Amino acid sequence: MWHASEPDSVPDSVKGIAVMHAEKLKLVLCWHMHQPHYRDGQDGQYRLPWVYLHAIKDYTDMVAHLEAMPEARVVVNFAPLLLEQLTDYVRQLRQWLDHGQPMQDNMLNMLAGVVPVPAGVGQRAKLLQDCQRAHPPTMILPHAEFQGLLDVCQPMLHHAAMAGQGLMFLNEQFFLDLLVWYHLAWMGVSVHQRDARVGKLMDRARGFAASDRRMLLEVIHDAMQDIIPRYRALHEQGQIELSTTPYGHPIVPLLLDFDSMADAQPEAPRPEHTGYPGGLERARWHMDKGLQVFAEHFGGRPRGIWLSEGAVSTDAVALLEEYGIQWTASGQGVWYKSCQLSGLNESMTCNRALYRPAQLDKISCKVFFRDDGLSDLIGFQYKDWHADDAARDFCQNLVNIANYLGDTVQDHVVTVILDGENAWEYYPNNAHYFLTALYRALSRHPRIEMTTFSDALQRGAKPLTLPRLSAGSWVYGSFSTWIGERDKNLGWDLLVEAKQAFDRVRQAGRLAAEQEAAAKEQLAICEGSDWFWWFGDYNSAETVSDFEQLYRQHLARLYHLLGEPVPERLGQPVSYGSGHMENSGTMRRN
Repeated sequence: MWHASEPDSVPDSVKGIAVMHAEKLKLVLCWHMHQPHYRDGQDGQYRLPWVYLHAIKDYTDMVAHLEAMPEARVVVNFAPLLLEQLTDYVRQLRQWLDHGQPMQDNMLNMLAGVVPVPAGVGQRAKLLQDCQRAHPPTMILPHAEFQGLLDVCQPMLHHAAMAGQGLMFLNEQFFLDLLVWYHLAWMGVSVHQRDARVGKLMDRARGFAASDRRMLLEVIHDAMQDIIPRYRALHEQGQIELSTTPYGHPIVPLLLDFDSMADAQPEAPRPEHTGYPGGLERARWHMDKGLQVFAEHFGGRPRGIWLSEGAVSTDAVALLEEYGIQWTASGQGVWYKSCQLSGLNESMTCNRALYRPAQLDKISCKVFFRDDGLSDLIGFQYKDWHADDAARDFCQNLVNIANYLGDTVQDHVVTVILDGENAWEYYPNNAHYFLTALYRALSRHPRIEMTTFSDALQRGAKPLTLPRLSAGSWVYGSFSTWIGERDKNLGWDLLVEAKQAFDRVRQAGRLAAEQEAAAKEQLAICEGSDWFWWFGDYNSAETVSDFEQLYRQHLARLYHLLGEPVPERLGQPVSYGSGHMENSGTMRRN
């Protein structure tokens, strides 16, 4: 049974905080749930396990926190590609459990016994490395049995005299136990508390039989199949607002116009090609497909759209207006640069305008702006704090803002947006203590009103007219994470050339309707933002290699679907990587 600490009438996290005004400050917490398309463009196999691992750890825990605290109100944004992959994993797990049909994920197949533990040194070394893709202090060290398995094989892998050959002396059961513990380490706190089978497996510790591993796969299936219905139920009850993103998670302003990078990166080098051909048509396709996927999973239509990476421009917001979308959001850097362009110098210095939704000329869709400081406290800082201290500090920051706004506090809304899955592995116990304390403190605070973007607009958040919107994203207020650097620009040039081939073949009438539909979906995968996010020397070589290979494979698959030869330069890496980024590079601190 999932349980949170029972709150006092006045939570500890609220005690001692000064109260000066009666009006409440509106707060929107928006959790963005997203994973890119991890299937290999050639054989359809999932090459990275992050969809199902984050599902059993984070998407389960995040909804459990909300179920345990009905007063807590938030916005949850689900990217369509994530929804489709979650559904696909549930289907594949069910097919294996019922009919023994192999899954399209090698790690799950190995766990199930569908494929054997590899015999070669190189493959065993890779399996060992794959089973350590977790933050050791919070996900490996707390499990003595898991750490003990790793301690056995580390000398065999790193000792120069053995050169990894020692891995050959470990039997198959050793690696099966390692696989089981890797998945148990990724299991969410709520799954552990709700499902007694997890505790049974942990108590067994070693020597996991085929029946034990089947039980673990049943746990994974059962946890994953309930995720979407649980969020949908909270949405239908009015506790949360659900929103979505254009289908393939593209950077819409760059699809529309490469010149949109000029607002924040006027001197940055550009791709060889001057723009993305047919970008508006493609952006509309992503909108149509994204809304379709949302309706299939949640019913109805969202009021808001989180444009991928909070990437906005006037043309991108105008596109949302075409679809009757009521709100979108971006980062504080976009707000600041927009104030500069608009001559709102007073707003820049006092920050009051940051807490009001913006409205552009002749466009009714409102733009909310993220408080980067508050968001980064959750994303990067509070992991090292005691949960109650962190919740108290977060509330005090909000009270300070409310006091500063004074009698106009009811006109404003503070926006906090961050990934709903990537921060928690750096917290103790998957942020269980922190999120419990945070939701308890916020939902019962006398000065704070947890709300949603749509409700904030209906309940008094007054829009501020913004003469100019600076094109940019929630990362640094620019598009520099995706364009304007050698490797990223090369990625765009390869994409433009693939789109040109797509246009030629389509215009020549060489594709039947089903072929064209398949090619459009494949093109959408190639247009996603995540490939460009990882290109660049500042990211780790291992992660860059994973993503740039997938990118080239997806482009190659597009050419195959078009019946066109694959360009030779797709045989060469786009980027190598050599750096080390905070939180493994999955998030950026502003």
